Order: sequence, then structure tokens, then C-alpha cells
Amino acid sequence: MSETPATSALEASGLDHEITRHGRVGSLAQAAAARGVEPRDIVKTLVVRRGEGDFLFVLVPGDREISWPKLRAVLGVNRLSMPDAEVAREVTGYERGTITPFGSTTAWPVIADASLRGDPARQISIGAGAHGVAATVPAEATLAHLDAQVADVTERQE
Repeated sequence: MSETPATSALEASGLDHEITRHGRVGSLAQAAAARGVEPRDIVKTLVVRRGEGDFLFVLVPGDREISWPKLRAVLGVNRLSMPDAEVAREVTGYERGTITPFGSTTAWPVIADASLRGDPARQISIGAGAHGVAATVPAEATLAHLDAQVADVTERQE
């Protein structure tokens, strides 16, 4: 059981969490089944560039995608971009597909979609720093721990 910076950060956080190691999966449905959660409870962490050397994490439920107009409005900017894989690794310490705010080399700001809020008992599954490794955590406590700004920044995937 290899430990990642994310699993170490989760342990240090004091958050209730359960680590699942399931190897690579080919779809959202497979990931949800392997982790024992609904697809909407899989949370993708995307790294977004606001400007030169200025990044943030966006937490997106599995059944949703970023709405770029909504995210730009929340941030009060006209332009955002996704860094290429090499830059994403440089600024987070994680390769694409394993990115998480937990244990990132830099504690970038976190924006969480508003649909992650509202159910105090909700459990979400977030990446834990390696392919096929995830942490199931309480949604509300996790957003509070990450000091996430919660806003409507996604739309349903078509």
C-alpha cells in the first residue's frame, strides 16, 4: 500500500476518510462501482489557470462539467485555461487523473460546485494522488477543511 502525499495529508487532516485502491478504471460508472458511491459523488479535481503562476482547484461532481462562463463570472475574470499536463504536474505535484487538493505541492484556492453542498450525511469520493486510489470523505467537512469557495460553476454533462 503505497502512501501518496494525498493520503498523508488526509491522515493529518483529521477528516474521517476511507482509502480505496481499485486500479485504473475505464469510466465514471466503473469508478463509482469500485468506490461504492454514486457517479455524482465522484469528485473530479481540475486545476485551472487564472494567470501566469496563478492556479486554482475546481471540484466538479462526476456527472457534471465546468461551465466556463459561470466560473469566469465567479472569479471576475475574462479568461481561464487548463494547463497542459506537464504544467499541471509542476504546480500540483500530481499527474493528470490523480490531481487532488490534498497534499498538493502548493495549496491553491479551491472552488467547489454548489451541488456538492446541502446533505450533511453526503459522502464523496475524491482522488488520493495516484491512479486508482481514492478517498471517501464527508462532503461538508471536506469543503470546510479545504476552505472551499462554494459556487454554481458547473452544468450537467450532455
